[in-house]
Amino acid sequence: MSATVMRQMESALRTALAPTQLDIIDDSARHAGHAGARGGGHYRVRLVAAAFSGHNQLQRHRLVYAALAPLLAGAVHAVNIDARAPGEATDAPPT
Repeated sequence: MSATVMRQMESALRTALAPTQLDIIDDSARHAGHAGARGGGHYRVRLVAAAFSGHNQLQRHRLVYAALAPLLAGAVHAVNIDARAPGEATDAPPT
């Protein structure tokens, strides 16, 4: 199921924000035993998109949550977001 959810997340984020860089990592195993882990997965999302230019961190997170809203209602329990505008990106992989 994780791969399917990740594909759905990727599609939603690409459609809404047109990122030039997008990494999605399933972090659910790190949250085993957490009550929410039974109802949906935990993911880390790192993306670079022009849509974030001129927006602060809270506004950027809201854009990501809006794109993922249908998935947050079930398949996704939590999202750790690293949202950057072009020029703010680093080449380091997410940790």
